[in-house]
Amino acid sequence: MFGFFSLKVARTRRLGPSLVRVTFAGAAGEELEGFASGGRDQSLSLFLPHPGQPEPVLPPVDDGDMYGTLGAWRAMPDDVRAVMRSYTVREQRRTDAGATEVDIDFALHEDGGPACRWAARAAEGDRVVVLGPTVADNTGVRFRLPADADEVLIWGDETALPAVSSILESLPAGTRARVWLDVPYAADRLELRTEADATVTWLVREEGAPAAVDAVRAAGLTGTAPYAWIAGESGSVKALRRHLVNERGIDRRRVTFVGYWRKGLSEDALREAPDTAADEA
Repeated sequence: MFGFFSLKVARTRRLGPSLVRVTFAGAAGEELEGFASGGRDQSLSLFLPHPGQPEPVLPPVDDGDMYGTLGAWRAMPDDVRAVMRSYTVREQRRTDAGATEVDIDFALHEDGGPACRWAARAAEGDRVVVLGPTVADNTGVRFRLPADADEVLIWGDETALPAVSSILESLPAGTRARVWLDVPYAADRLELRTEADATVTWLVREEGAPAAVDAVRAAGLTGTAPYAWIAGESGSVKALRRHLVNERGIDRRRVTFVGYWRKGLSEDALREAPDTAADEA
């Protein structure tokens, strides 16, 4: 269901103050042939080099023993082994020449971690490795719209903006959706494509936008069988989930939630933290 792929940067494009898009191609032309993104909020594991390394350092890769490869990677010294971070596949496509390309959008912060710093200076030809999907229907896609859903509720901050953009593009025409996007700057607003009947509210922090829960609490919901997807900063995600389940009465099984990051913690620390968005509401 997942495999290792060696990639190189084809080009980069700044989307706004807080987002840069990095387009990847196969490192030697054919490595992306088996890559099969499921779209929506498709996640993958991105392995990056440390500063000064020409490419990420991993043990010999065995796609037949993915867990063995990951175990060997974890056993390597921290300052040598590749830096691993989780990211969303913004888009996968075929070029006119028949090659496969993959876009990953990176949120940029002044105090960002190693992936943020790498993305800010990424250049054509830079090498990475990803552990990505080899079949479209895979466990890295969390957005699963129930057949009976009559309203979709979405909240995400700038780290979830790539996933939200892809989810909106996937929604069937006429689907009623309420979307809140929490971003640092007005210039972070993107042009969003969707055939859904979507109402999008941008919560711009530099303009004094209300907190996530306050913005969602103030909105009236019209559906009787809603489905919610919320992702971004772990504390905000947890508060929103509690609001939707405890105050709105939405079945917790119909709320998909992902803590992409947490204030004051690296991704490594977030994985080990006992108090994350995965706690029960």
